[in-house]
Amino acid sequence: MRTIDWVDGAVELVDQTLLPDKCVMLRIRTVDELVDAIRRLAVRGAPALGVAGALGVVLADGDPAQIARLRAARPTAVNLGWGVDRAAAHLREGRESVLAAALRVRDDDIAACVAMGERGADLLEGDRLRIMTVCNTGGLAAVERGTALGVVQTLHERGRLAEVLTLETRPLLQGARLTTWELARMGAPHRLIADSAGPYLLAKGEVDAVLIGADRIAANGDTANKIGSYALALGAERAGVPFVVVAPESTIDPNTPTGEHIVIEDRGAEEVVTVRGVRVAPEGTQALNPAFDVTPHDLITAIVTDKRVIRP
Repeated sequence: MRTIDWVDGAVELVDQTLLPDKCVMLRIRTVDELVDAIRRLAVRGAPALGVAGALGVVLADGDPAQIARLRAARPTAVNLGWGVDRAAAHLREGRESVLAAALRVRDDDIAACVAMGERGADLLEGDRLRIMTVCNTGGLAAVERGTALGVVQTLHERGRLAEVLTLETRPLLQGARLTTWELARMGAPHRLIADSAGPYLLAKGEVDAVLIGADRIAANGDTANKIGSYALALGAERAGVPFVVVAPESTIDPNTPTGEHIVIEDRGAEEVVTVRGVRVAPEGTQALNPAFDVTPHDLITAIVTDKRVIRP
């Protein structure tokens, strides 16, 4: 199953807001529909957003205002704008050239995820590895296989995976809703943990490596990823556990010097004071909801891309 694809003149994508209860494919025909899907996280994950951005340029049919709206739909993930720019570079050549460029972004992502899975698995030492991860970095965050969870899948296929401990990833529970769903489909052994349990389990020696994805990697290696990643990096450093970022080369933004220059999306209070539509805090409660945090490069053991392994 592909998370996102071009099918018969439209974008088709999995509505991730409905998982794990049901798996529904959305058929997207307009930029307005695609921007809505991006903003409400029906499609999410840096690589998938890159593909969405590229395919969205096809839907925009050369309208610069629509292309600009698409590019700005989410500020932190660099891949969205990168995908838009890759396809938009062919606007003067006509719609078929734009579509061909967008499909190359899709196909390149599929190949990149295979390469990252193999390179990441080769990097990690030992058999029967216990992996910790946060948010969702599998096929749902890409087109197929994924980034950090793509490494997990390769380890599982090689018989080297003992277990995955996945953080539930509040406030939207991407780990609980999406990663566990993907691991179950994969047949990989896993257990779900509360976000705040991660550093403690690292300290107890329950984990051999932490694998995360990335939404933007600054030129110096500072990495923005789902909120909770920084706490795992601190715990991993204290425990002497490798902390590995897995992301395609396109997630590295040479125009962002350091993590201090990364714009962190604040998604508002509603996601914090409710859980899947059910209120868990008193009416009128205010909340702060940064969707991402930044892990400094000196806490990162390695960054695995589809082209190389970087030691920040």
